[in-house]
Amino acid sequence: MVVEKIVIGDKFPLDGLLTIPDVGEAPFPAIVLVHGSGPNDMDEKVGNCYCFRDLAEGFAVRGIATIRYNKRTNTYGKQMVTAPDAASMTVWDETIEDAIFATDLLKKDPRIDPDKVFIAGHSMGAMLAPRIDAEGGNYAGLILLAGSPRKLEEIMIEQQDNAVANLNPLLKWVANKQLKKLRTKWEGLYEMPDEEAKRTPFVGRYTKLYYLKEWGSKPAADYLKDLTKPILVTQGDKDAHVSVESDFNAYKEILGDRPNATFKLYPGLNHLFMKSIYGTVNKVMKEYKIPQNVEEYVMDDIADWVGACC
Repeated sequence: MVVEKIVIGDKFPLDGLLTIPDVGEAPFPAIVLVHGSGPNDMDEKVGNCYCFRDLAEGFAVRGIATIRYNKRTNTYGKQMVTAPDAASMTVWDETIEDAIFATDLLKKDPRIDPDKVFIAGHSMGAMLAPRIDAEGGNYAGLILLAGSPRKLEEIMIEQQDNAVANLNPLLKWVANKQLKKLRTKWEGLYEMPDEEAKRTPFVGRYTKLYYLKEWGSKPAADYLKDLTKPILVTQGDKDAHVSVESDFNAYKEILGDRPNATFKLYPGLNHLFMKSIYGTVNKVMKEYKIPQNVEEYVMDDIADWVGACC
């Protein structure tokens, strides 16, 4: 495979890598890899696992090019949260715009077939993929890796409830009081004036509720209900971040029996599509410290799906 350094964006240029297969013939199909939440690097390194590096290398030997890059908050996080307009930051600034920059770069490369560029969003990236497609990505198809059609606050509350359930009685009492405050803060979010949302903290000192409100006002379900292009929904059944019942099955309810939708649920795999060891939200970071790789059969399935779409 050929791995080339690239830079995407203008005001916030980001380092990345373009991986071109050395099997098959150009122009190649290609995938834009879009990160999960947090200030991820181009490999989407979590603990000692490198999900995007595995995917890029795995797809290359299967004849598919990829582009991956450092997330804007990885390179410019401090600058973004201290900027005069930091309270107005949205997922467009954090994720969507850069995914579209990367897509445009791919489509202009003569080694890439511009009509066969796909998006593979992981976690938060999967939640945003339908919006990225609609707001400028214009992909040949969408690959959703461990995502959800629900709103972020709904997922966060469920994750916290699951974590609290495993605590001792005293810690559970303290945690439930904190969760009650969190729920109270989010009540009436979508009726809250924008200026108030920009003043109200969401997580930590810097991120404001406006970030959550703007994202939640454009839910994935609204984009999915009218989607006619191919879509692949994947998840591990031991995923501690999203659930089969609340998320994977929710995609099925929205997409129904449409011929454009394919669903893959992987027994025994976690949020990174690696073997689950502990299987609980309380021990996910301990699990990610153990070096593992994305399972080969997951990449086989995705590559086969891309091939069928092409």
